[in-house]
Amino acid sequence: MLAHIEDPASDTTHALAVELRMLAAQLRRRLRQEASAADWTESQRAVLLRLERQEAATVTELAVAEGVRSQSMGATVASLIEAGYLKGAPDPADGRRTLLSLTPQSRKVFRQVRAAREDWLQRAITTRYSPAEQKQLAHAVQLLGRLLD
Repeated sequence: MLAHIEDPASDTTHALAVELRMLAAQLRRRLRQEASAADWTESQRAVLLRLERQEAATVTELAVAEGVRSQSMGATVASLIEAGYLKGAPDPADGRRTLLSLTPQSRKVFRQVRAAREDWLQRAITTRYSPAEQKQLAHAVQLLGRLLD
């Protein structure tokens, strides 16, 4: 059996990965705190974000995409329709199906939430970082963006 050889570079990279994951989670929580215009559950938020990206879907399509039962998705969708965030319309290709889409109200809330989060971020960056640090932060954001490429 080979002995485990410690790699300092690997240990440093692992520590960086752990710290980055923790910071990303903290930032996500803080951004949620900054914009509570909508008190959506995680399930509701996931449905609304998916419909924002793909425009329209059926309950079954949403259930499959989110990995839940159709009955569970039906309850989530019903609550969003009742609150005025979703609307249903007959599918032009198959009138038996109902296509769900966002209402103007939900789009307005998305804009408000995003504006509040961006406003907080801008204020925090302006007050906590010098102009030189802001340039460093801009470079770091570009580097982080490459993680998702």
